[in-house]
Amino acid sequence: MMAKPCIPKGTRDFSVEEMAKRNYIFNTIKHVFGLYGFRQIETPAMETLQILMGKYGEEGDKLLFKVLNSGDFLSDVTETDLEERNLNRLSCRLCEKGLRYDLTVPFARFVVMHRNELTFPFKRYQIQPVWRADRPQKGRYREFYQCDADVVGSDSLLNEVELIQMIDEVFARFGIRVAIKLNNRKILSGIAEWIGAPDKIVDITVAIDKLDKIGLDKVNDELREKGLSEDAIARLQPVILLQGSNEEKLQVLRRELSASEVGLKGIDELEYILRKLSASSLRASLEIDLTLARGLNYYTGAILEVKALDVQIGSITGGGRYDNLTGVFGLTGVSGVGISFGADRIFDVLNQLDLYPKESMESTQVLFVNFGERECEVCLSHLARLRAAGIRAEIYPEAAKMKKQMGYADSTGVEYVALVGENEIAAEKITLKNMTTGEQSLFTIDEVIALFA
Repeated sequence: MMAKPCIPKGTRDFSVEEMAKRNYIFNTIKHVFGLYGFRQIETPAMETLQILMGKYGEEGDKLLFKVLNSGDFLSDVTETDLEERNLNRLSCRLCEKGLRYDLTVPFARFVVMHRNELTFPFKRYQIQPVWRADRPQKGRYREFYQCDADVVGSDSLLNEVELIQMIDEVFARFGIRVAIKLNNRKILSGIAEWIGAPDKIVDITVAIDKLDKIGLDKVNDELREKGLSEDAIARLQPVILLQGSNEEKLQVLRRELSASEVGLKGIDELEYILRKLSASSLRASLEIDLTLARGLNYYTGAILEVKALDVQIGSITGGGRYDNLTGVFGLTGVSGVGISFGADRIFDVLNQLDLYPKESMESTQVLFVNFGERECEVCLSHLARLRAAGIRAEIYPEAAKMKKQMGYADSTGVEYVALVGENEIAAEKITLKNMTTGEQSLFTIDEVIALFA
């Protein structure tokens, strides 16, 4: 018996209605990106593993989907390799490519490969799917879309300011109340110095980034497992749990990290960003969160995440500065900063809060009933006029019973049904029925067009 069809765990099908909602998300974000001067590019779904590996930290590397080499993929594998079951060595020999984990590393590769064609600073946006071999759960998928905006070739912190303004504008348009969490990797490096564990910065950031998910006790257990002393862990506690206004937090940090040059630079950067944003009347709340670490190793400066206030879900936007990313591909001295909207989580938030505007559904505006061949010819002429005017219109393909055609209009959310029978043809008019109110009237084709203008 044929197996029941299914899709891989962590992936989803999207219906017509769901795609209309997703396109509303993409189009809203695209429009805001365009307002700030960002232009679109695309990169392949697959990258070489040489490009991907080592950019996301040890945990990120484990989540890469690897693609088997085509043809005889076992040709370079010995019996000894198979017996030893060294998965890392095997995967390197079996796979040369992987599905992209995010859009930032492929973008860095793009910049390096096309640097002679680009004008810097280069502002790009990219809306494409990414893949992670993560454990599927609510709000976490193995295939999902990211909507990225990045600036490379500029050290100015005005870029961070404008990216935060873009985030604020996007979520204001969606009607989602959000909190923007802000931190700086330089401050985290300064904290690592201050507690006497500068060589443990990666372990510290990976651990404290999990605070919301696993709690303080388990974060401390992980820090112990990574080799931090009890004294270092104890000194870290008040910093992790620091309370107060943004200004008060920065004052405490400036005092405690006074001996850390890198830490003080991170504080200066956050103060600059906050000062510039103070004049822009953000609708979202903006909070310095010292537990925010953004586990990806390539961040070097300001980092941020966005949380929805009215729905329990993970981060719906994140980003930060990554001064050194293109350097691993042979192009040094090119600074970058970017953000990424999680379209799939935004989709779930908008669904839960029922915030989609009616016009985003993009259903057919006018459906012509099919009465037969002669009437169909007249309707085709009308359809051409309506479509030329940008009105979404269709005709039922067969001269079926009226009940069936009206049922189709109901189930697909058609706004108006157009009836063109003998009387309408003689009068050179159209009977238009409003499917919401039930009212119907006679119109000329020009009047119908004007109705939707």
